[in-house]
Amino acid sequence: MVDELVLLLHALLVRHRALCIENSQLMEQLRLLVCERASLLRQVRPPSCPVPFPETFNGERARLPEFIVQTASYMLVNENRFCNDAMKVAFLISLLTGEAEEWVVSYMEMDSPILGDYRAFVDEMKRCFGWDDEEDDEDEEEDDY
Repeated sequence: MVDELVLLLHALLVRHRALCIENSQLMEQLRLLVCERASLLRQVRPPSCPVPFPETFNGERARLPEFIVQTASYMLVNENRFCNDAMKVAFLISLLTGEAEEWVVSYMEMDSPILGDYRAFVDEMKRCFGWDDEEDDEDEEEDDY
């Protein structure tokens, strides 16, 4: 019986040693794979955005249409980043400088509902900075003639 236990113990020790060697080999393979993954990730570049990052807006009336088009286009191609109106408005606010930045402060101080409503925010910008949609419609009608 003692001989059987010694043989069993010996078999267990041999199996343990074999498993330790296998474990070491697997750990080395894992280390190599992690290094290879890190190397590949450094080589991968995110796809470039086909629409350039919008310029800032300082409140200059003539630049408002361009600003609205630039920001809307940028948000459209990056829609996963701008998943709701509050994110869109926050993006617009981040691009305001000068008079336009001063203009938005009061809305932020009173936590205005337009800060969570993209369309209302853009409409308010148009109203404040003098972009009249009716003038645009009249200009288009004149161009038709």
